Amino acid sequence: MRLQLNFKSGKPPYRQIVDQVKAATAAGSLRAGEALPPIRTLAEQLRLNRNTVAKAYAELEHQGIIENAPGRGCFVRDGGQPLRKDARRALLAEPIDALIVQAHHVQIQGEELIDLIRERQRRLGEGPS
Repeated sequence: MRLQLNFKSGKPPYRQIVDQVKAATAAGSLRAGEALPPIRTLAEQLRLNRNTVAKAYAELEHQGIIENAPGRGCFVRDGGQPLRKDARRALLAEPIDALIVQAHHVQIQGEELIDLIRERQRRLGEGPS
């Protein structure tokens, strides 16, 4: 797994790590049971403070994406979803709201936005054909 940070994006580095790991698991390039790099190693590679990487891993664990095996490291969780449906939906509410606002500002609305979402979902290999 290769992560790349954009320090000019305005998005905190820990959030970039979280988003990239989530995207990699959704795309299948990170599979269940696969180990993530140790915190210290990833921090050195990305030139970050170890606490920043630890914060990203803690967020991923909280969201049920990875699990921490003390003494062994962090691993991608299997497909089982530990969160209830309402909790999973709540995790998506804020980014969806932000997407709708952004779409409004670039004048993409309604069905065009839905079509774009379906297209992106297909590219990640998760959506209906």
